Amino acid sequence: MLKRSLFFSRPYRLTTKDLQLVIKTEDGEDVKTVPIEDIGFIVLEDPRISVTQRLLHRLADNNVAVVICDEKFMPSSILLHLDTNYVQAERYANQINASEPLKKNLWQQTIKAKISNQAKVLELADKDPGALPSLAKRVQSGDAGNFEAIAARQYWQELFGPEFSRERYGIKPNDALNYGYAVVRAAVARALTGSGLLPAIGIFHRNKYNAFCLADDIMEPYRPFVDWLIWQMYRDMGDDLEVNTSTKLKLVELLASDTLMGGNLSPMMIAKTTTASSLVKCFEGSSRKLVYPEFPPS
Repeated sequence: MLKRSLFFSRPYRLTTKDLQLVIKTEDGEDVKTVPIEDIGFIVLEDPRISVTQRLLHRLADNNVAVVICDEKFMPSSILLHLDTNYVQAERYANQINASEPLKKNLWQQTIKAKISNQAKVLELADKDPGALPSLAKRVQSGDAGNFEAIAARQYWQELFGPEFSRERYGIKPNDALNYGYAVVRAAVARALTGSGLLPAIGIFHRNKYNAFCLADDIMEPYRPFVDWLIWQMYRDMGDDLEVNTSTKLKLVELLASDTLMGGNLSPMMIAKTTTASSLVKCFEGSSRKLVYPEFPPS
C-alpha cells in the first residue's frame, strides 16, 4: 500500500489517540485524524509545531520518517526507527561484512542507473543527452573512471545552461534542488531502515560525521526525478521560482509519482522499498542485481 506523505507548515499540535495521528490547532481544537499505519513520511516545518513523545513512539514503531526543518525551513534532521526487522542483527552483519568487490559492483550499478536517468531527463526536456548514454555503458567497477563527475558536468550545463553549476549555495534553482534531494534522502533512509539496514554504513560514501552514507549512495539514481520536476518548474517560472509552501508540497508529492521498476509502474515511495530489498539480497549473497527506478514511458 502506498503510504501517505504529510506536510505541516502551520503551528499545529500533533498527538495520538487510538492509533491515529490527531491534528489540533494551537488552541487545542481538533482539525482531523489520520491512521498512523497509513503514513510513511511527515515533514514538520513550522518551529511552533508541538509533538507528543507518545506520538513519536507510535510513528517510529510504524517506520514513519519524520523530517524536522531548521529556522530556514530546510530539512535538517530525520527521525527513524532502528528496530524494524526481525532479522536485523543478521542484516547488519551482512552489510558490515560486505566485500570490497561487491561494494564496487553495487556502486557501478548505481552510477550506471544515475547517468541513464540523467540522459532520460535531457530527452524529456528536449535537450541533447550527448555522451551520457555512452558514459552509462562504460562505467566500470567502483566507477574507476569517475564517469559520474564527467556526466554531471555535461548534464547540468545542458539542462540549466552553461552558466549553471550544481552547488549547495549556488544560483537558482540550486535551493529548490537542495530541498528536493533532502526529501528523497529521508525517504530512502526510511526504506533502508525498514529493510533492516544501517543507513550510516555506505557502499561508496564514507564520512565519520555522516549518519546517512548508505542513503546518500542509494538515492543517486533517484536524484534525476527531482531534477526533472525542478526543471519543469524553473522553465515556467525562471528566477521567480521560490522554495515556498507550494514548491515544497510538489516535492513531497513527488514521492507518490510513478517510476518504472522492472517493467512495472511503481510509486516512488514503493520503488525505494524495492531498491532497499534488492540491496538486502545483494548483501546476503542471493542476488547481484540492484533494482533501481527508470522514468516511465512519456
